[in-house]
Amino acid sequence: MRKIILSILGVLLIIGGFFGAKAIVDNKKSFKPKAQKVVKTVITEVVQNGTVPIVVPANGNLVAKNRVELYSEVQGVFRKGSKLFKTGERYNKGESIIRIDASEYAASVQSAKSNLYNQLTSIMPDLRLDYPEFFPKWQTYLSSFDMARPTPELPEMNSEKEKFFISGRGILTSFYNVKNLEQRLSKYRISAPFNGVLTETLVTEGTLVRAGQKLGEFINTDVYELEVAVSKTFSDLLQVGEKVALSAMNDAKTYTGTVARINGRVDQASQTIKAFIEVNDGTLREGMYLEANLDAKQEIDAIEVDRNLLLEGDKIFVVRDTILDIIDVKPVYFTDKKVVLKEVPDGTVIMSKPLLGAYTGMAVKVYQEKANTEG
Repeated sequence: MRKIILSILGVLLIIGGFFGAKAIVDNKKSFKPKAQKVVKTVITEVVQNGTVPIVVPANGNLVAKNRVELYSEVQGVFRKGSKLFKTGERYNKGESIIRIDASEYAASVQSAKSNLYNQLTSIMPDLRLDYPEFFPKWQTYLSSFDMARPTPELPEMNSEKEKFFISGRGILTSFYNVKNLEQRLSKYRISAPFNGVLTETLVTEGTLVRAGQKLGEFINTDVYELEVAVSKTFSDLLQVGEKVALSAMNDAKTYTGTVARINGRVDQASQTIKAFIEVNDGTLREGMYLEANLDAKQEIDAIEVDRNLLLEGDKIFVVRDTILDIIDVKPVYFTDKKVVLKEVPDGTVIMSKPLLGAYTGMAVKVYQEKANTEG
């Protein structure tokens, strides 16, 4: 009897549990979150067309405007001077940079001058007897003849008789031979053509220098030139004498240069033209990399915006009553960050900053409107 009662109670508990669970399931409410519509915020500006300066960026390395490659025209041993022949050594104009031993050659010059002096001395008695009117000026010339100084020019000969007499005695031949030797003797000394500094040295004191051998390089550090390549599109807009803003990479300092020369030929490979910008500043050094901004022209009825706002197919986003739309534009000039646009109506509200995921018909909220003061 007891087992029957327990069995009935067990069945009742199972049936009660089933209906209880069903009641709980039926009464359970499911909460689903409502999808909220997200409206993104855009930064805009109102278009006001104006004049936009077209600035052409260019870059290059500085090169000294005045530079001299030092070559030897004679042979001899390189002698030590008042300053070391080393890179970075400065010389003033007229100061000796290189001295080559010329003792042997100088002796031959003195020998030729002595021969000329002897010839002049030998003609004086005959000149005094035959042409006494010419004697005084030749006597004065002979008195001023100094073996330790450069040979003076011969007296001016106005008479045919005088010319024939002097030439017939071999004076003219000896004189020009001496001048030729003196001219070559001067090549044993190379002096600075301007104030500057040695930037390259290829020999040292005591080296045997040969004719035609390169000895070094000397530059003027006062004036430099920057060679830049400009698109042929703007070649007719550049003017000699135009001011150019220059800047060095990672350097806040700016320099002012002047367009000194413009090449008349277009490079066939790159379709660019070379322009040379002259700049003068004591802090500059040859080889420095500079960037230049050339004012090419003024584009009227245009605006300038970030380049990443221009869409494929020459379109940009505009905002019409909080809804994004696109319009066609005409880009006329590109830089690495900016683009100059035309055919954008005044008063059009355009995006001034790109918006990720933007599309036509997208609802947006305008964060800020500002008048376009560019141009």
